[in-house]
Amino acid sequence: MNLILVIAAIAISVLVFTWLIKMVKATIGTAILIAAIVLVLQLVFGIGPSQLWEQISQIPQTVWNLVTGGK
Repeated sequence: MNLILVIAAIAISVLVFTWLIKMVKATIGTAILIAAIVLVLQLVFGIGPSQLWEQISQIPQTVWNLVTGGK
């Protein structure tokens, strides 16, 4: 019975570790992509991070206006 428990614990540990590695890789990839986009916007178009964040924060209101017809 102990052997089965140890094997199950090892299998679950391997799966969790594999999932964790995939999450870290995806997070790093996304962070690099976001940094690259912000850098290009700043260098090529002169758009700063604060302007970009302001526009992002207005997206829900813009979508709501489109859905409700601007009312």
